[in-house]
Amino acid sequence: MANLTIYRLDPDVEATLRARAAAHGRSAEEEARLALSEAYAPRERPQNAAEIFLELFGEANGVELELPPRGPGREPPTFE
Repeated sequence: MANLTIYRLDPDVEATLRARAAAHGRSAEEEARLALSEAYAPRERPQNAAEIFLELFGEANGVELELPPRGPGREPPTFE
């Protein structure tokens, strides 16, 4: 595990970090570690447009969508 020291952190950022840590019942150090891990940890990228859409606008981000049921497709064109 590496150590990181941050100098000249904006006082408002520090206050927000401490308040967030207190709200979650953690130390400021642990809260900062978790915030950095969430922001920079490698994660799987969406594979298709539907997954990208759900990542951006899905329930995790406060949007609930009702998808209509899919019906049968149209007949393919004939080239006669």
